Amino acid sequence: MDCLCKATAEDVRVYAAVTTGLVGEAARRHRCGALATAALGRVLTGALLLAANLKNRECLTVKFQGDGPLGQIVADASADGAARGYVVHPDAELPLTNGKLSVGQGVGRGLLYVTRFTGLKEPVTGTCEIFSGEIAEDLTRYLFQSEQTPSGVGLGVLVGRNGETEAAGGFIVQPLPGASEETLSRLEKTLAELRPVSAMVKDGLSAEGIASEILRGFSDVHVLSETELAFRCQCSRARTEEILSTLRDEDLDQLTEDGQAEVCCDFCGEKYHFSKEELQEIRGRRGAN
Repeated sequence: MDCLCKATAEDVRVYAAVTTGLVGEAARRHRCGALATAALGRVLTGALLLAANLKNRECLTVKFQGDGPLGQIVADASADGAARGYVVHPDAELPLTNGKLSVGQGVGRGLLYVTRFTGLKEPVTGTCEIFSGEIAEDLTRYLFQSEQTPSGVGLGVLVGRNGETEAAGGFIVQPLPGASEETLSRLEKTLAELRPVSAMVKDGLSAEGIASEILRGFSDVHVLSETELAFRCQCSRARTEEILSTLRDEDLDQLTEDGQAEVCCDFCGEKYHFSKEELQEIRGRRGAN
């Protein structure tokens, strides 16, 4: 089961997640190749981890605007464990680098944006330059530069030879304010010796198991909460009708003349078909108002 675990120990907090199912669902919906699956999976997982400290009904968007062949990668995540996302060029592929998928080259250089929707009048956006394109390193830098929060971020997606998502997950670990130098040193040592996240998930570790691996050697370990995760989009046929109803008269008339319309959601790939009669009804309702 895809799950996010929050835990603390001494002066350290950890958010750990297993996201194999939702990453696989995203890859299936967008028909992603191996490279796009790895990149989008890391961004989706990273967004969920960043959203772990949001309040109910709050959400955020993580956007990698790089110049690599994958194009823009976007993920939305909410405090209740829902995520959705897309990559502009899901079929892009590159030669392996040292036997691994070339995610950094696929993303390229550019800017990383994190926008938080917290109920204020205007959303708050932080940004920083993409450092490596490997996602985890970039989110680590973002947290330090834009939010002044020292963090260790680990993300991993294991894609099988048949293109299936075999394992996906990640973590964010942060020293709490006032953490001692001894705590920081122990944390650095633990992270340096930690197995790759995808390997831990592949071996069957849960989100709590990953958190326990990170907090091994620390005392006073507390699991604060666990949240089920899922790939879930807010789009619907009703919302799509609302979008169509905002088109200019001439655009709606052209669609009606064409005899049909198909609207595809960027985030989940769901397609909504509207017949000529349905388009005429939408046009008529607006005219009546």
